[in-house]
Amino acid sequence: MIIGVDIGGSHISAAEILVNETGVSLGRRADDSVDTAKDAIDIIKDWVEVIRAVSLGSKDLQIGIAMPGPYDYENGISLISEQGKMKALYGLSVKKLLAESLCIPLNQISFTNDAEAFLKGEVFSGVGKGFTNTLGLTLGTGLGSAIHVDDVVKDAKLWTAPFREGIAEDYLGTAWFLEFVQMEFDLVIKGVKDLTSPDFDQNISSQVFEEFGKTLGEFLFPYVIRLQTQLVVLGGKISNASSLFLPSTIDYLKNNGVNLSLKKSSLGEDSALIGACEPFLKMIINLNEI
Repeated sequence: MIIGVDIGGSHISAAEILVNETGVSLGRRADDSVDTAKDAIDIIKDWVEVIRAVSLGSKDLQIGIAMPGPYDYENGISLISEQGKMKALYGLSVKKLLAESLCIPLNQISFTNDAEAFLKGEVFSGVGKGFTNTLGLTLGTGLGSAIHVDDVVKDAKLWTAPFREGIAEDYLGTAWFLEFVQMEFDLVIKGVKDLTSPDFDQNISSQVFEEFGKTLGEFLFPYVIRLQTQLVVLGGKISNASSLFLPSTIDYLKNNGVNLSLKKSSLGEDSALIGACEPFLKMIINLNEI
């Protein structure tokens, strides 16, 4: 059984990953919220409960875990200390703790950066399938990014990239929307979803998304040129409003001589679950081809 796991600062999602002639699909799944301010034993216990809800106690498992950084992904050791989450796990081998709790060998667990897992999932069985040069962005509270060239996917770490008067994440995350709406229109919103409500002034909403779309285009421009990107895949909560800002992004890039595909993720939150299991999925596909 292959199980994909997506872990964040306050949640965990797990699902059985099924492989058949038509491709990859998700089977039994489980989700839960987790208080990662608790001690290490309690955090691991909560994560294991969700995984067991999918595995049904089986030990014949291969588990791919998408995890935010910083992390020693090869050894499954947490290096998270300053992000206000999972502090109790700092310096510990989460891989070993999970393996011991699930009574399985260490080599049956694999860790992947969450942005990499997102893009790997899309390249493996989503909108990125068939492309050889792809950039993935997850737009939400923060900015996740990954680059796919040929068979290699790596965390791009663009969230700290210098941009305008700060870094990229200052302009491409939820905080930008809150600040821009308050400064330009003297309004307070809780999140991007407020702008898509039919009760919200659509004229203001259009202006905000147009500005964000141009900003995204400006940010992408030097990278897609340098990397010769064929496709940009967008994920994260903000991407749910992509139809409202992508036209401005595309126009900005076209006006600067760049034509490429920009698409919203087709797998949504499932992309990280699938992408985290890529090493195990590739093994199965290679065996089937022998």
